[in-house]
Amino acid sequence: MDENQKVDAFYEKLKGQLYDTALWPAEYLYKFIIETKDESIQDIENIFNNMGAVIQTKESKKGKYTSVSINVKMKSPEDVIAKYKEVTENVKGVISL
Repeated sequence: MDENQKVDAFYEKLKGQLYDTALWPAEYLYKFIIETKDESIQDIENIFNNMGAVIQTKESKKGKYTSVSINVKMKSPEDVIAKYKEVTENVKGVISL
């Protein structure tokens, strides 16, 4: 199984879990970890701009990394996954949790 197949399988499993655990539309909490760079954090925030998202950031103890938590109402599991893909495609070095 190549890397793309693994990623596709992960998102397919996530979609099933999201359908099983919530009624859509629903609030969803995204969590990302990124090196502390203003432009990277801003890039993530821009992806969720104009969606009514509540965004919180917290730097690690040494300040090298920042966690970004985003709480936003999403229409469907497909929309949740589309945002994950948009972040990973547009923000270098991001870790999705």
